[in-house]
This record gives sequence, C-alpha cells and structure tokens, in this order.
Amino acid sequence: MATRRRCAVPRVTVRPEDRVISLRDGRSMGFADYGPADGFVVVNAHGGLSCRLDIRAAAPVAEAAGIRLISPDRPGIGLSDPSPGRTVLDWAADVEELADHLGVERMGVLGWSMGGQYAAALGYALASRISRVAIVAGALPLTEAGTFARLPRMDRFFTRMSEGCPALAGASFRGLSVLARAMPRQFARISARSLAPADAEVVNNELKAFSAMTDEGLRNPAGVVEDYRAWMRPWGFDPEDLQVPVDVWWGDSDRLIPREWPAELAIRIPKSTLNIGSGGHFMAHLHYRAILDSLADAA
Repeated sequence: MATRRRCAVPRVTVRPEDRVISLRDGRSMGFADYGPADGFVVVNAHGGLSCRLDIRAAAPVAEAAGIRLISPDRPGIGLSDPSPGRTVLDWAADVEELADHLGVERMGVLGWSMGGQYAAALGYALASRISRVAIVAGALPLTEAGTFARLPRMDRFFTRMSEGCPALAGASFRGLSVLARAMPRQFARISARSLAPADAEVVNNELKAFSAMTDEGLRNPAGVVEDYRAWMRPWGFDPEDLQVPVDVWWGDSDRLIPREWPAELAIRIPKSTLNIGSGGHFMAHLHYRAILDSLADAA
C-alpha cells in the first residue's frame, strides 16, 4: 500500500525580539528589535551567512546605552521574503518603509562585513534621515578591478558557486544549516578552527548563539544564494558619493579582509574616520559600546 508523504513545514523559531511587517509590494520584512523602545534608533545591516540575530550579543550594551537596535533580515534571509535580482541600493527603500512604519525619523546605521555596503547604501540613499554610519570590517565594491580576487577563499567560492551553479550553492547552504541545528556546539567549534585566534575566541564564547544565528541565516538557501549574487552587482553609487559622517572600524587581527581596505574606504568616503582596534573580523563584539556611543553622540 502506498504511503502518503507529508509536506515539510518550514521551521520558524519565534523569539521575543522578532517582528514582521508587510511592505507595500506585498513582501514580508522580518527584523529583531532590541533595547528601549524610546531609545535612539540604530539600524543594523547583518553580515553574510547570517541574519538579524548577528547583533544579538550587543543587546545588553544597547540597553545600557539607551539605544534601540533594529536589525532587519535582508530579502530572502530569515523572516524576510525574497526579492530576486535585488541590488545593494534597493535595500534602502525597504529600510525606509520600515522606518516609516516604526515612526523613526532619525537614525544611525551599523553594518558589519557584507553588511558594510548595505550600511553605506542607507547613508547614501537616506542621507537626510541618517545621523552617522559605522562600517565594521567592510569591503570595497566588488565590481572594481582586482577587488574580488582579494576576498577570502570561502567567499570567492560561495560567490562563484552562487552565480554559476545556484542549485549546488543552495544545497551547500542547506547542509551547513542542518549541521548548525543538529550539532550546534560542534559546528561552532569547527567553524572557530578556521578563524584567527581573536575571532575563534569570540565564537567559542558564544557557541550556541553562533550556531543559532547561522542556522536561521541559512534556513532559506535560495535567499543566501541571492545575497551572494547581489553583492557582486554594482552598488548604484560610489564610496565618494557618501555625504554623511562615517566611522570605518577595523580589527588589527582581521584576516578576512585585506588590511588596506579600511584605510582606502576611509580615504574615499569624504566625512570619514578610521578606527583601528583590537580583535579580528568579529571586533565589534569587543567594541560595541564605543561603536554605539559614536552613533548616539552624532544624534
């Protein structure tokens, strides 16, 4: 006798900080909301292979600093519906809708790693509403000559696979998500071994949180594929076009981006300050208070 196969139900872990709104085009946009409801708003642009939860470790710091952290999932990531063919600049329109929905007129912006370009996009497109931008361990535009070749091997691999063989890339991301969910501590420890000592220490101190963030960030593999495809498209503006104040942050032990990139970003962005601190690619975990304070002071 034939057996009936049950349709898989997408897993959704509901957290107290999770919220979802509907955008004008019908897409859902998910975000995490941390800190006091009446605090100065800082919008977080999460990194790659991640999601809205990558700023969760900063929640106690934000609470103490009186800052409300709003961390949206990009399209196709976590709780947000996909937007095929999107560009870095397109995300600014989504965030503007979110700000309107929340009644936020003025805000700071924080972007880490792959999120750095999205933070820059908000500073460019929403300049009248942005007090200051913090770009932490961010990259230069990958469409510029010679830039892509200087990315870490893993990012180059996932990017080329996402562009040339999206089905295989999606299967790879799905496999990583399964591992992160099934063996959270082991997955985090294995991931830490490939990182610089400073970053491995951060991951080892947050084993379950790191795996939960990765699992949630990769649970929609097609969205992760599109995230990698999107960062290879033109930004729609140049670093030189930014007119809001920008803090460029870099950890002196960061092995994942060339040490020349933060200085070049700081030179190319007109109103910028280069901040070099201890730590690696995850240096924000060691300097959240200073980063958030700089954004709040600008308000």
